[in-house]
Amino acid sequence: MLSPESLADVQRALAAAGVDGWLLYDFRGLNPIASGLMRLDGMTTRRVFAWVPTRGKPVAITHAIEQTQWKHWPTDWTREIYASWKSLESLLAKHIKGKRVAMEYSAGDAVPYLDRVPAGVIEMVREAGATVVSSGELVSRFYATWNAENIASHLRSAEIIASVAKDAMELAGERARGKEPLAEHELMGWILDNFKKHGLTTDHGPNVSVGANAANPHYEPSADAPKVIKPGEILLIDLWAREADGGVWADQTWMASLGKPSADALEIWNAVKDARDAAIALVLQKAKAGVAIKGADVDDAARQVIDSRGFGENFTHRTGHSIDSRELHGSGPHLDNLETREERLLVPGVAFSIEPGIYIPGKIGMRTEVNVYITPGEAVVTPREYQKELMIV
Repeated sequence: MLSPESLADVQRALAAAGVDGWLLYDFRGLNPIASGLMRLDGMTTRRVFAWVPTRGKPVAITHAIEQTQWKHWPTDWTREIYASWKSLESLLAKHIKGKRVAMEYSAGDAVPYLDRVPAGVIEMVREAGATVVSSGELVSRFYATWNAENIASHLRSAEIIASVAKDAMELAGERARGKEPLAEHELMGWILDNFKKHGLTTDHGPNVSVGANAANPHYEPSADAPKVIKPGEILLIDLWAREADGGVWADQTWMASLGKPSADALEIWNAVKDARDAAIALVLQKAKAGVAIKGADVDDAARQVIDSRGFGENFTHRTGHSIDSRELHGSGPHLDNLETREERLLVPGVAFSIEPGIYIPGKIGMRTEVNVYITPGEAVVTPREYQKELMIV
């Protein structure tokens, strides 16, 4: 968040980026990045801006009827008040005319997770005499990064999730060999019960999918269309959770075969595992060398492995998504050069999933997923013991 303590670091980054300042904008939650950095508190129903200059004190541009929402704004920083659209546009021009300003904007919508400012607002800012550039690298450094408390929370959740996943696989295998096999939605309920026992919470899911259902990356099991988990099938469990008091998310996918897997299943498993490991190896190497790499380059590394095995057309999503301190699918850099053009760098403090997958509709789907966070000189993979071989249960 933006604070007197962080201001010097932000302004150094602005200077390094060659901009005159960062213009934050929000309207009714359209831009959670800006509202989070401004620390707005309570109902906001009018347009708000905050101008963070490369030199000098930040300026909040606030509506006359919404002043209490700015209680976290430092008292020694400027607060301008507008009521009419004319006064709003006049205040904007006063502060940004002739300036090069960073905003949550992605040219051509290359990265939609960053593209938070409406086109009309961009036009307004340009009419005020400013040149707009992307705040992408600023968002990575000052919004999407983890602190020590975030890391500790994630590590606790990651180990619990891994344990629950492995126990769920064993339970599915045991019940499949018995007289009362579980359906997908029943195993999903068992996982949710175990999350609760361990103090974790989730927003929905998990994804428990067996056989051809796993070929749908966003499959959701349902009691309305129950699918029994039987011997001879491949089982995918994608599960994500965080500590109930608002910790940082952990997100993993585990795979198992109910009985001896087929040669085809093993071929696909090895392809996704090797793609994951290629991505991990690249991230570890660059982090150790202190070299920031683009998310797109890591996606390319994983995709090249799957292409070389003949399954390129079946890898239909990005290699990984940002996990920031607030959201599971966060606002930091993703591992993507397929769905979007992710040019942002994986700088120290950011975190993300690595989850290549192969999906053959009507037949089989496989994915393996770990999380990674980057610190100066190191990249850390979670959980500690991630899946190396296809489980047989």
